[in-house]
Amino acid sequence: MALLTNLPTDLLRTFIAVVELGGHSKAGAVLGRSQPAISLQIRRLEELVRTPLLAQEGRAIHPTPAGEALLSYAREMVRINDEAVRYFHRSDMTGVLRIGLPTDYAVAFLQNTLTGFLRNHPDVDLEIHCDLSRELHQQMRSDDLDIIVATMPSARMPYLSRSWTEQPIWAAAESMVLAPDRPVPLGAHLEGCDYRSRMIEALDGAARRWRIVYTGPGISGLQNAVLNGICVTALTRATLLPGMRELGEADGLPNLEPLRVGLFYKHPRLSPAGLQLVSDLVASLESVGSGVKPLPN
Repeated sequence: MALLTNLPTDLLRTFIAVVELGGHSKAGAVLGRSQPAISLQIRRLEELVRTPLLAQEGRAIHPTPAGEALLSYAREMVRINDEAVRYFHRSDMTGVLRIGLPTDYAVAFLQNTLTGFLRNHPDVDLEIHCDLSRELHQQMRSDDLDIIVATMPSARMPYLSRSWTEQPIWAAAESMVLAPDRPVPLGAHLEGCDYRSRMIEALDGAARRWRIVYTGPGISGLQNAVLNGICVTALTRATLLPGMRELGEADGLPNLEPLRVGLFYKHPRLSPAGLQLVSDLVASLESVGSGVKPLPN
């Protein structure tokens, strides 16, 4: 029987750090190793997988296609390793953890995983920031946020841990009836919101007139505007409240295009508390349906 190759987690951790931090020197500073030691570990990993993993363009270092494939596996293998170590060490978790959520996801995630995490880890200060997905991605790149849940403009993105599909639905007050000869009164978040774009694209594609009658940054204000019969909007099912009903083609509204959503974090930058929250979020996502994908597709 042929022996299987083992990929040491220290080599995988170094590879992740080089890719996510953008170079051998930065990875070495975080991991406490010299640049030659980091280079040696990368070469050893390339020997084990029998293919180049990194390519340099000018001063920038990028993963090769094989490196991109390995990165997804490496992040998951190191995450599971760290989860197992935390379980047996039982170390106290403290510090500040900054998480970013789109406004539509603040409600569902806060009520479940995040509140459970705070209850189990009272010494961790959790800072929750709700914003447009494009802003959350920017703040992740600039290290202003530790973990984000955000929509994905492309299928392959840095720092991606999990991705899944969300189907937006049209929502209105139960008593609201749309007049077919009048513009659809829309409620939406600010310019740049993916749900706002989906509504406008769908209505324009169906040659259905519309007008924005409510704009606001928060999900609760948008929900109240819908419940009061001011507007219709696109929501996730998790944010559809009692007193609302789903609208569809029978109401003269076209189907909305689905959205790809992802869970993102920089593994080398995360504290033990952050890695625990990622594991909690992953477990929560995997429990809600088969649409959650562990690897980028």
